[in-house]
Amino acid sequence: MELKEALTGKKQAIVALWIERTLDSYSSPGFFKKATDPFANPVGSNISTGLTRLFEALLSGSDAAGYADSLDQVVRIRAVQEFSPSQAMAPFLELKWVIRQIFSGDKATKPLLNSLDHLDCEIDRIALTAFDVYSACREQLYRNRVQELKSGRSILTDAACPSALLRQANSEVEQ
Repeated sequence: MELKEALTGKKQAIVALWIERTLDSYSSPGFFKKATDPFANPVGSNISTGLTRLFEALLSGSDAAGYADSLDQVVRIRAVQEFSPSQAMAPFLELKWVIRQIFSGDKATKPLLNSLDHLDCEIDRIALTAFDVYSACREQLYRNRVQELKSGRSILTDAACPSALLRQANSEVEQ
């Protein structure tokens, strides 16, 4: 059995475990795993779709341009959340572990574990490209924040809700 054939045969199990482990990195993984509506659960939906498409691109031997959209779909979400850079990029490198787990559980694919070096290099390239996308997203966030501060919009966006301020003022007067 060849590596590509084994990866294709185990695609569903690999992608399912990869998505599950990625969604486990969130504080509410149960919701992200169960809710299937893309409008009610855009994080879970985009990560599932992005990782599935990324694995398909990896199987087809795509170059960086071939998986750029899938990477962007996943990384853009993780870049705006409270993840450190290493936590945001971990799912891409974790694919190596996922493949080894799936392959080691099957007698037919276990001998292929020694031939994963080329695939590991390709996964590393994907992770490095993901980090480039992550850095660009974070830079854009910081540029937007500086623009908010320069324009004075931060006073509107960072201030408390006017009705909350009014309630607070009324409660202080009543005391």
